[in-house]
Amino acid sequence: MIAEYKKNYRYVTLFPGEYYASGQNVAISTVLGSCVSACLYDPVNCIVGMNHFLLSYRNRASSTRMLYTRAGSYGVHSMELLINRMLRLGADRENLRAKAFGGASVLKAVYGHDSFYRVGEVNARFIRDFLANEGIPLIAADLGGDRARLIHFSADDDFGVYVRKNRIRDHSRLIQEERKHWKKRVEAQEETAPQVDLWL
Repeated sequence: MIAEYKKNYRYVTLFPGEYYASGQNVAISTVLGSCVSACLYDPVNCIVGMNHFLLSYRNRASSTRMLYTRAGSYGVHSMELLINRMLRLGADRENLRAKAFGGASVLKAVYGHDSFYRVGEVNARFIRDFLANEGIPLIAADLGGDRARLIHFSADDDFGVYVRKNRIRDHSRLIQEERKHWKKRVEAQEETAPQVDLWL
């Protein structure tokens, strides 16, 4: 959702599965539970971008790096879309910097410690692995924990990110929406998948 409240300044709200990049004055906001947002910026060319992704996964070997499992597919797709969009807008990959947020254990807090609901932990590990693998410095991060986050990423404030945390019990609707979105993604994958389950 994009709104223009004053000339040449945009306020963008992201929902799960979305991303946005710009070379203009912009403030990008989203609400995160177990989802993760990567706030990327090129401070030289003043290009910014942010995504909002939710990974879903099935049991896998704990020693397997997230980047090499099916669990990382949505995150990899989201990150590549965002980076490519920023490069098309004039960003230089070598200049990219990142700040990452989210990955709270909201589903585990409600549904227990079953690994089926440890989406937040997977997301937090994934984004760190991805950025390290791509050589993009992680300048700041607020990942994990048990609180939902409202974040605002501003292009004209030294690429700052404002974070407000709220108790999980104040976000029952957020939890239900994330669970609904998560299950929908799993079901869609299963409908198009062959008989052999390749999720690890």
